[in-house]
Amino acid sequence: MGNIVAIVGRPNVGKSTLFNRLTESRSAIVDEASGVTRDRHYGKVDWNGKEFTLIDTGGYVKGSDDIFEDEIRKQVIIAIEECDLIIFVVDVMSGITDLDEAVAKLLRKTNKKVLLVSNKVDNNQRMLDSSVFYSFGIADEIFNVSSINGSGTGELLDEVVKHLEDTPEEEEDDGVPRLAIVGRPNVGKSSLLNALIGKERNIVTNIAGTTRDSITTRYNAFGFELNLIDTAGLRKKGKVNEDIEFYSVMRAVRTIENADVCLLLIEATEGVMSQDMNIYNLIIKNKKGVVILVNKWDLIEKETNTAKEFEREIKERIAPFTDVPIVFTSVKNKQRIHKALEEVVQVYENRKRKIPTNKLNEVMLEVIAQNPPPAIKGKWIKIKFVTQLPTYAPTFAFFCNLPQYVKDPYKRYLENKLRENFNFKGVPIQLFMRKK
Repeated sequence: MGNIVAIVGRPNVGKSTLFNRLTESRSAIVDEASGVTRDRHYGKVDWNGKEFTLIDTGGYVKGSDDIFEDEIRKQVIIAIEECDLIIFVVDVMSGITDLDEAVAKLLRKTNKKVLLVSNKVDNNQRMLDSSVFYSFGIADEIFNVSSINGSGTGELLDEVVKHLEDTPEEEEDDGVPRLAIVGRPNVGKSSLLNALIGKERNIVTNIAGTTRDSITTRYNAFGFELNLIDTAGLRKKGKVNEDIEFYSVMRAVRTIENADVCLLLIEATEGVMSQDMNIYNLIIKNKKGVVILVNKWDLIEKETNTAKEFEREIKERIAPFTDVPIVFTSVKNKQRIHKALEEVVQVYENRKRKIPTNKLNEVMLEVIAQNPPPAIKGKWIKIKFVTQLPTYAPTFAFFCNLPQYVKDPYKRYLENKLRENFNFKGVPIQLFMRKK
């Protein structure tokens, strides 16, 4: 189970800029298609050998007098309940505002670790000005950072990982695929679960719940045996009036990290949207297997090549990793849902695949001989040996004389050749160049 860190605070304090700095990413994709009113930011951070998922709770806020009650309060409460550590960001240039006070009041009630971050601190005077935030009474230390230029973020990350648990790479494998059904709200996740288990409850048994509220349900029907990781409707809601979209993000993160294979539902009538891409990228960063399920295909007017054209558009969006099974379905009509499960089982097998070292070298050294790495600065790169590392997700080490000179385009060539010769469909592959 991975760690989740949430960035909270009022609007316009630099939460998203800090998020982009810590994840070393650019701003999240913006899609101009109708219906995309906001974009949740979430990504992976690796610092000093510890990985965690970072979530930016910022985003669209309605311009009403009741701004805090309507938006920020819900997000902060959900973040407090779901995450392992909270980063509370304030703006040293604005000082303390009523909204800052309101967020701090919520955070004082939690037993989660809170790191107080004063942003936009880029000179000594502002560092002195930050001391005003001690009045919140939620932290013994203030981390002064400038998200724009990155100053202070190393010290902040040092403190973050200090409070996170060491997580095993993956749970013990019992030979049964752990399947997570993920996607944006209202794309048909619950309908798919109901189609699979709704009328066959006599063949469903509950296995002990995993961490927090993720419940694993053993599904054994129609020749398939799977552990369905289901979080929908299982959380105690209490008095929280949830922001459904933000809640779905927090749950998707937990669900993805528990899974072997993720079934990503997208809606045929809307195509691939920015939120779909965010979830897809999170699956890949977590090195999980993936199958894309295009739901509501019955609502699309079809011609001869409609499915091929739709598949081409999906692969354009998810490039460069396009070796992914895509299944067109109508969950409502139960069309091809078992085809999706067949693909899930195959991807699970692909993810476990171990290639014997002699076979790997026989194939890949021939591939490398036919198209060797280009020389850099007059120096020739010689790859002598290839082996698969003993990890859960397929990982390969290429031993050579000048590993630092092997560039990404050639690594993509090697990955493509691995996929051509060995079946890793639906599975992210990692390649490392090692010194011989």
